[in-house]
Amino acid sequence: MSNEQIAVFAGGCFWCTEPVFSQLKGVSKVVSGYIGGHTANPSYKQICNGDTGHAEAIQITFDASIIDFETLLEIFFVSHDPTTLNRQGNDVGTQYRSAVFCQDDGQKAATVAMINRLNAEGIWPNPVVTQVNGAETFYPAEDYHQYYFANNPFQPYCMAVAAPKAAKIRAKYAQLVKDER
Repeated sequence: MSNEQIAVFAGGCFWCTEPVFSQLKGVSKVVSGYIGGHTANPSYKQICNGDTGHAEAIQITFDASIIDFETLLEIFFVSHDPTTLNRQGNDVGTQYRSAVFCQDDGQKAATVAMINRLNAEGIWPNPVVTQVNGAETFYPAEDYHQYYFANNPFQPYCMAVAAPKAAKIRAKYAQLVKDER
């Protein structure tokens, strides 16, 4: 019996966050898209201009009996820099902010607890600035953004940024990575 749930994370460019999560056991689907803004059905061009208030994000469909939300949340924090406001590497703007869009009170409590723990442990020299938001309308990005890394592995940005992120998670969480067959 499946225990299918949804998690929505914004941690910079979705081309780089999607491959981190699509490789995990228990994750059945990852959709790149936009969330947290004030324009209905925004386009990539509108998002890039920073005028809509949306973040680039991923919507993860996962089986909680195989991988739980807390594990996904931990991987989210390990896979990006949650201490930089509106920035991931060279990507700058509110569309690249770090945020969790909690689908229920349990996700919100887990996210707040993890942020508090990470700050208390002093993992980074600066505090976590990840926004903790409630569920909002998620707009899937244009088709060419879906599984962009898998479809464009030799694109320079993917090779420089997405590939190392995915590899870092494969190394640190090898037991959680799907078997390649």
